[in-house]
Amino acid sequence: MNSTPPRPEGYDPRAFEPFAVTVDLAVLTVRAGRLHVLLVQRGQEPYAGAWALPGGFVLPRESAGAAARRELAEETGLSGATVAGLHLEQLRTYTEPDRDPRMRVVSVAYTALLPDLPEPRGGGDAAEARWLPYNEVPALAFDHDRILADARTRVGAKLEYTCLATAFCPPEFTLGELRQVYETVWGVPLDRPNFRRKVLTTPGFVEAVEGPPRRTGGRGKPAALYRAGEATALHPPLLRPEGRSA
Repeated sequence: MNSTPPRPEGYDPRAFEPFAVTVDLAVLTVRAGRLHVLLVQRGQEPYAGAWALPGGFVLPRESAGAAARRELAEETGLSGATVAGLHLEQLRTYTEPDRDPRMRVVSVAYTALLPDLPEPRGGGDAAEARWLPYNEVPALAFDHDRILADARTRVGAKLEYTCLATAFCPPEFTLGELRQVYETVWGVPLDRPNFRRKVLTTPGFVEAVEGPPRRTGGRGKPAALYRAGEATALHPPLLRPEGRSA
């Protein structure tokens, strides 16, 4: 049975210039103490050989969210199970008329800051896929530089209001290791005593681990260990230093 409603009388879709809808994904992670972004090297024109964010065209009978997961799997070689389990957050829609040299293209961008993702491999129309350090990313195709910058701003804000940073620490971690996650994503150094005070006075953020402290390699005294607490949101938020940004 066809559930498609009838076209309104007098409406002619040919009166409007057609355009395409794409999805782009800014996926970030912390690897070896540095912020990395997932990029693909384009295998065809336009911008053949240039690095870009994973993404592609939304199919006629497909939602933007479904297209984002399909394109991420196709272009990076990540398994369907891995992609299905990712929490992708819609970032914003990019509508500038000349953002794509092929035709008018509107892009719905998604972003995520995720731990423990495997090494990608190229697929689909991507010649290669790779994690690149954020500070070493070259000029990207299309308007992907802008999308990536917007994504970093969004995930930086996410650390202020959620407990996401603990996902990038070992099961038992020091406050120094937790602080390093914030410094890596925000791109700014933090005052150690102030950070410690804020973390320990935020209900449910971390829980102390019983047992001996762990020596961290420096000359100071061994550091106490903590694990992630039961909270998912931070009240009050742990705001980055005023006037600083990545």
